Amino acid sequence: MEDAATAEISRAQVWQWLHTPGTTLQDGRPVTLELYRSLLTDQIALMRKAVGEEQFAQGHYEQAARLFDRLVVSKEFTEFLTMPAYEQLA
Repeated sequence: MEDAATAEISRAQVWQWLHTPGTTLQDGRPVTLELYRSLLTDQIALMRKAVGEEQFAQGHYEQAARLFDRLVVSKEFTEFLTMPAYEQLA
């Protein structure tokens, strides 16, 4: 449950940053879809390296990243990340 709660908080924060014009990072960079997608790509690569190619391929890392991406770029805020996640697992 702690992991789900952390994912919910992170996803909500990223959604808010992307949908609030004028939001900037501490270094002054504006939070844009392009910046977000670049950071997402970087983080996926870091996860792949951290867990190894075999574990990454066997896990659901890419599926989770696609779900996270779909929810944070959506025009409407989805109340719970877990609901569409459960649908994917079924």
